[in-house]
Amino acid sequence: MTTVLDEETLRARVDAQLATVRSVLDEHVTAAMAELPEAGADYRNLWGGIGDQLEGGKFLRPKLFLATYAGLGGQEDEAVAPVAASMEMLHLAMLIHDDILDRDEMRRGKLNLAGMRRAELEALDLQRRQVNSHVLAAALLGGDLALASAYDLVSRAALPAHHRLACLDLVTRAIRTTIAGELLDMCGDLIPPEQANALLVAELKTAAYSCVVPLLAGAQLAGADPTMATHLERMGISLGVRFQLTDADLGVFGDPAKTGKSVLSDLRAGKRTELMRLAFHLADDTQRAALEASVGNPDLDEEGAAHVREILVATGARTHALKVARQHARIARRIANERVPAPLSTHLV
Repeated sequence: MTTVLDEETLRARVDAQLATVRSVLDEHVTAAMAELPEAGADYRNLWGGIGDQLEGGKFLRPKLFLATYAGLGGQEDEAVAPVAASMEMLHLAMLIHDDILDRDEMRRGKLNLAGMRRAELEALDLQRRQVNSHVLAAALLGGDLALASAYDLVSRAALPAHHRLACLDLVTRAIRTTIAGELLDMCGDLIPPEQANALLVAELKTAAYSCVVPLLAGAQLAGADPTMATHLERMGISLGVRFQLTDADLGVFGDPAKTGKSVLSDLRAGKRTELMRLAFHLADDTQRAALEASVGNPDLDEEGAAHVREILVATGARTHALKVARQHARIARRIANERVPAPLSTHLV
């Protein structure tokens, strides 16, 4: 007998299914740690690090997938759990590789794969260059393992072949789109900040794999029609762009104790966010000179960062960026309210 969904029931069903998703991930990592014993402790420890990195996440992408699947009539919760797990594993792979590009060794307030490997090597009498090489290798290979696991989890799901192939295609789409966005982001420092297309980067690098693909995968497995998929894609883009704009604001103005995110790293890296694009576009000559001296300076201290924040507020850049975020939130809500059935519509936005 099919249970009639209301918002409370949908939320409870998603929350309950998350426990299954976590179990799927735990079992996947545990099994991988036991394979290839001839590869030794380093291979086993690398998988252990992946398992450690999976802890503490918000599981936003599995939640979007599970809610969409259930909200559009899907009933086989256990069968689709590996696909939900794949969404989180894909996210982890993106985080690991993003940290390599940003030269970060912390994630979610604790050591990431690179940081863990550096800590393991501290007791050894190695040259710095050798340590750095091993640290990079651990992070790169760990990210590759997570990426392969995203495919592995889907391919082994107890689903009809056409559903598995469709989800595998979506994983591929997510990877290619995210790489395109990451490349645009990395090449942003080759052009003036005010010319960076930060909104396109947000759509490609964040919205595609964080929102669009989980929504489409849930719709695919629930048997939704192409029209619904189109509405969900449009909504997912706006949800993802809004998320990225808000995240960029927190990266400068947030409370690290609450976000687990430094308020200096993005400024030191000279990230070409929409917030920063607007600041350079709106700044007068004096403000622009201060921004040029501070943004992208790896030695920027809190005093310098505080001055940058003053300029972001004074120019109106922060107000404008947050306004764009609110506009995308409204677009997502409108699509949800007009095109997506309840209770999924209210759950998503």
